[in-house]
Amino acid sequence: MATTKEMSVEEKLRALYDLQLIDSRIDEIRSVRGELPLEVEDLEDEVTGLTTRLDKLQLELNQIEDNIKLKKGAIESHQASIKRYAEQQKEVRNNREYNALTKEIEYQELEIQLAEKQIKEMKASIEFKKEAVGQTKEKLDQKTTHLKHKKAELNDIMAETQKEENFLMEKSAEYREGIEDRLLAAYDRIRKSVRNGLAVVSIERGASVGSFFTIPPQTQVEIAARKKIITDEHSGRILVDNVLAQEEREKMQQLFASI
Repeated sequence: MATTKEMSVEEKLRALYDLQLIDSRIDEIRSVRGELPLEVEDLEDEVTGLTTRLDKLQLELNQIEDNIKLKKGAIESHQASIKRYAEQQKEVRNNREYNALTKEIEYQELEIQLAEKQIKEMKASIEFKKEAVGQTKEKLDQKTTHLKHKKAELNDIMAETQKEENFLMEKSAEYREGIEDRLLAAYDRIRKSVRNGLAVVSIERGASVGSFFTIPPQTQVEIAARKKIITDEHSGRILVDNVLAQEEREKMQQLFASI
């Protein structure tokens, strides 16, 4: 909507109100999605976190099982040592050698007891971790199913609204090009500061839309004259008269219907 001449105040007001109608329609489309995109993002993060936790638990289980195998191997080694020392005791020549071998046997038996105690503790740890794995898998399945449904819901809404939103985004950019930077900056600033995003509003029954404050009659006359940009002293919104607003709404309705 580029201009080749200086715009009149009325043309500026119409352009601003048209931009407001387009941006408000984009706001409506996005509100239909509500918190869905954020919900999907949060669920994706949860699924990733649970998957990482499950992988970590499985790795820990594998490590514990490997350690049990090592301990069992050590027990077999200690048992072989005991058998070997017992055989050597049969051939000793004095009490000193016999006692030394006895101490070695006792040491190997203590090592076996320690290994068996550690195996018992590791088996208990395995049961605990298997329970954690089961709970994590169950939660992961629930979150994955929930995510699948939410994604499908979001995709359905996106499929219905994306074409219209893309068209309106292009139109919004086009209309913005035709508005001077100073007014555009004011428009954007007001839109960000008000809850409903309405920076340009019309006069309805003597008050600006969305406000309970009455506009003085003289100010209403000035707004209807369209000779200068007038803002609501209470909200800061740019004001347009009802006739102009109705004309632009009808024009924009035709645009929206063409999508």
